[in-house]
Amino acid sequence: MARITLDKVTKVYSNGFEAVHELDLDVAEGEFMVLVGPSGCGKTTALRMVAGLEAITEGEVRIGDEVVNDMSPKDRDVAMVFQNYALYPHMTVAQNIGFALKLRKVKKAEIKKKVNETAELLGLTEWIDRKPGQLSGGQRQRVAMGRAIVREPKVFLMDEPLSNLDAKLRVQMRSEVLRIQRRVGVATLYVTHDQVEAMTMGDRVAVLSGGVLQQCDSPQALYDNPTNLFVAGFMGSPAMNLYEAAIGEGASTVLIGSQKLPISEAALSARPRLRSYANKSVVVGIRPEDLPVLATDNSASAPVATFVGDVEWVEALGSEQLVHFTCDAHQIVVSTAKDHEEEALAEGSFAKAGEGIARVDARAELTVGGQVHFNLDASRIHFFDATTSEAIAR
Repeated sequence: MARITLDKVTKVYSNGFEAVHELDLDVAEGEFMVLVGPSGCGKTTALRMVAGLEAITEGEVRIGDEVVNDMSPKDRDVAMVFQNYALYPHMTVAQNIGFALKLRKVKKAEIKKKVNETAELLGLTEWIDRKPGQLSGGQRQRVAMGRAIVREPKVFLMDEPLSNLDAKLRVQMRSEVLRIQRRVGVATLYVTHDQVEAMTMGDRVAVLSGGVLQQCDSPQALYDNPTNLFVAGFMGSPAMNLYEAAIGEGASTVLIGSQKLPISEAALSARPRLRSYANKSVVVGIRPEDLPVLATDNSASAPVATFVGDVEWVEALGSEQLVHFTCDAHQIVVSTAKDHEEEALAEGSFAKAGEGIARVDARAELTVGGQVHFNLDASRIHFFDATTSEAIAR
């Protein structure tokens, strides 16, 4: 087993496009690290540099204690699982899994033993004599993983391996991939554009935008304490609601559109820096689950501290409802463009008429076209600097 280390790794193509900029990342032995970000953010390029399929412009990639920048892919002792399975259609499951061992001239008896052990681990014993065309998508992906596992590599690299599967099978395969990785115990770098997949699978998650690492932390830490607007807007489904706002005199209130909410002393104690933003513009972030319904349809008795919206439509999901509402605040939409010039991420954002989503109890009574009053606790609001887009941290 070995760890994967990327030390200020940069990739610049011949046309001058910088796909990855000074990426620092350390994947411990046995750790499942997920690289996540929008299309074109550089995550697959980073993975391919670790595999040796892309040349490194600057920086170092180490596997264990060995610098592998100039090593060929076959000498790095890594196993890669691709999005498209890359199975040989004329070979059986057993032949596909054991092919790498055959190329190494491993004895037939040893190949058979390892292939059978791997097939049992993956639940493929029943289909070991079938060809890929006779298998389901999930079974093919398990064969692709088996081909990687049987080599007993130092590290695993996975490039969106579940993206070709249907939604239900994709959920099932997440737990399968994790179960197998835990059994094998090898450092794994896993690329996906699906932030739900990243949150549910990663020991840690590294968020990329425009080739730049934005934040790397546990899934819950990313969700609870995003370091900037990009991470706040990207992580979470439904996404965080982001609005232009202003902090009032003495930082005792926050103005979101025309609505003024009190900021408690407890909330200020949790974010002491917020006091320095008195009478200044900020961006506020509100998670959909932090907007429980207090009252509906123009309730005159609703407390002043509530946040009010107009119900546009409601998604009834059985266990909960997603309320789509509008308000008079300016909504911030974070750009996922590839640019990572030196301008702040906030400059890649734009404001539009205030829309929002709330995740509420399935039994809450809501009327499309009516008002909804949310019980918004200011201690649950995320605050961001309007100029730099950086979080005003807890």
